[in-house]
This record gives sequence, structure tokens and C-alpha cells, in this order.
Amino acid sequence: MVDVEQGVRRVTFALPFGIDHVHCYFLRASTGGWILVDTGLGSRDPEAHWRPVLDLLDAPVEQIVVTHMHPDHVGGARDVAELTGAPVLQGREDYDQCVRAWGQRNPERFVAYWTEQGMPKEYVESIAQESERLVAAVHWMPDPVLLDPGDEIDGWRVEVLRGHADGHIVLLRDDVMIAGDVILDTITPAIGLYPNSRPDPLGDYLVTLDRLEELAPRVAYAGHRDPVAQPAARAREIRAHHAERLDHAVAALDGSPLSAYEVSLALFGGELSTTLRRFATAEALAHLERLVREGRAERAGPGYVRAGN
Repeated sequence: MVDVEQGVRRVTFALPFGIDHVHCYFLRASTGGWILVDTGLGSRDPEAHWRPVLDLLDAPVEQIVVTHMHPDHVGGARDVAELTGAPVLQGREDYDQCVRAWGQRNPERFVAYWTEQGMPKEYVESIAQESERLVAAVHWMPDPVLLDPGDEIDGWRVEVLRGHADGHIVLLRDDVMIAGDVILDTITPAIGLYPNSRPDPLGDYLVTLDRLEELAPRVAYAGHRDPVAQPAARAREIRAHHAERLDHAVAALDGSPLSAYEVSLALFGGELSTTLRRFATAEALAHLERLVREGRAERAGPGYVRAGN
């Protein structure tokens, strides 16, 4: 456990993914207790996983906040709630998406969705198997305390910053942001289009980048990698990155309709694991849908063509 600044502690857990760790944060409450932000993956043995961490604290965990519904952030929410007795707080929109993703799963629709994006059968079968294994590690909490924009948690203001997840929230106090995955250092947050989500996640995220520039916190403590020391400047870098990727996606559309999977090969290359290929296809799809809204691409059946072709 590391003190990243006064009243803010960070604990890091390993992940079995392409990105191999996630940061969770403890915020000192005005009562003297702690507010935990994000919970990593769910554990088969929560006591063994969390007790060494909780024992390092000098006071109890009084509240648990989830920034977004991705497995490495919401996955341990129920585990920690049961160990500590603390309530779980989650954004209202994010909880809706959490229920759709983890509580109302439709494996047939899941397979059909990735097939529609042009993914080869062997990839789709592997993704489906990975998804079934992953769901066992997502111990989300039913009926949390729901948060809306502008709510406060012991002086920390809730902001909804969409894109990486539909209802992603961050916490702000003074010039400090507890950012989840809304902004990351040296890597860009994944912006993908998935089943049952908002239709234009990249458009949402570009609005989020504008908002990050407006807020201009001194530091953003992120869910992965190092703290972001100049979030407004980093937001401008990420916007330029997506502008370049949009241009590359347009260039990949060569006249014949291409699927999101085919465009992902042009954007991200061909040598990726099954999991990373799913992320790449979802990102390609998000960029293609943004291009449609900008009038630079058109849908052609299940695929896409450059506008005017």
C-alpha cells in the first residue's frame, strides 16, 4: 500500500489480462475511516485476498465506490462489502449497464454480435469461452446506493465522464481526481462499442476529453499505470490520437464493404491474442460509427464503406 498524497492511499492487484494490474484507492473520510474506490476482480477466497490489505488500515472501510462496471473495477465489490459491512455506491447509469452485462447475460446474442462484426468462428468461440470464465470473477453488488452527477461523497464530487464505460464516474475534490479508467498515462483508455451500450462511445469520450480540459485537475489517480500529472494536457494528446485513428480507419475503407474485424486488422495489426482482438474489433467499430456520424463513412449491410463510394 502506498500513500500517493495526504489522505489518499493506493493498493495494486495483479490482473490476468493484457494489462497486468489495477489500482484501487482508499480515501480518508471526515469520520477518520476510509472510502474504498474500486475493488479489482472478485476472488475465490475474499478473506485471504483482502484481509492483508484491510489490516494495514488504521480504521474501518465505511463506503465502497465503483467507478465503472468493468470486471477489474466492480469485480470485488460484493467481496469487500461482505467483509467490511460497508455499503457499495455506484453511478446510476453505470449500474444499469452492469446489470445488463453481468446480470442479464445472453450468450447467444453475445456470439451473434461478434459474428456480425466479421470475427472468424474460432475467435468467436474462444471469446465466448473466455467470457464464461470471466463472469465467475465479477462479484457485483445488487441494489447499491445510486449516484448521480453532482452528488457528494464526504466532500468528493461525482462527475459522469462517459466513453470507456457508459456511466463511468470519477470523484473530484479540490484539484484531485480519482479517475478510474477515464484517463490513463502512456496508454489510452479502450473506447469500444459493445452490445446493449450507448451507440457512439467515441463521441461520448470526445465530450469527456473536453470536460477534462475544463476541469483541469492537478492530478488524476488512475486505475492503471502512473498518476496523470497534467490531465488537461493528456486529454489533448488522447484527442489527437483518436483523430489520427479516425483518419486511419477512413483510409482502410478501400471501396468494398469492410467489417469492423477487417478494419481492426488495419488499425491494430494481425498478431493479437483473442482477448485483445475483441478489444481491437470493438474499438474499430466505435471509430467506424463515429465516422458515420461525421459523414465520412457509411454503413453497407454489415460492413462499412467510405462516404460517397
